[in-house]
Amino acid sequence: MFDKTYESADEAVSVIESGATILVSGFGDIGLPFELLHALARTRVRDLTIVSNNAGTGELGLSRLFKNRQVSRLIASFPSQPDSHHYFAAHEAGAVEVELVPQGTLAERIRAGGAGLAGFFTPTGYGTELAEGKECRIIDGRGYVFERPLRGDFALIKADLADPYGNLRYRLASRNFNPIMAMAARTTIAEVKKKVPVGGIGPDDIHTPGVYVDRMVEVGND
Repeated sequence: MFDKTYESADEAVSVIESGATILVSGFGDIGLPFELLHALARTRVRDLTIVSNNAGTGELGLSRLFKNRQVSRLIASFPSQPDSHHYFAAHEAGAVEVELVPQGTLAERIRAGGAGLAGFFTPTGYGTELAEGKECRIIDGRGYVFERPLRGDFALIKADLADPYGNLRYRLASRNFNPIMAMAARTTIAEVKKKVPVGGIGPDDIHTPGVYVDRMVEVGND
């Protein structure tokens, strides 16, 4: 095993290239990897597909990517939040293609991607515009829609604690999309509040094993 820590967020995201699909954790601002997103906004990377629950608010996080016109496609549940003006501007300018996915379906598609599944049937969205163009079936008298898995070239996630090997522990609601996104990406980059020695996180307290984490950076207190 080796230490997966990088000196800065800029160095940690330096492997991301234009055209990549990036899974971004967080529910609103909770569990969102702000420092990694800000580092990505400082690059020349473009034509990104972002998979996230939201589209950012104000001038922070994902908002900076939309402001810079670095995102060409968004897959999300709740992009239209108050103060998401950079996302709205990019969308109204025709710079961003948007796919709306119900929140539970979004989480399950990511989980399916990490589990190596071909997809799943769900009743959510059956008989609505969200089911157009998708395989639908009646199973035991109820309508279902087939949803395909979501996988990423990269995942940007946020953890409370990490050891040098990349074992992660999240704090309370910050856990949200982080574990499944770490599993569903080819390369997972974590920003962590505090790094502890090997053994500093009890085996039962590890939420994401280090095998799923490739790079991380310690960012200190929020």
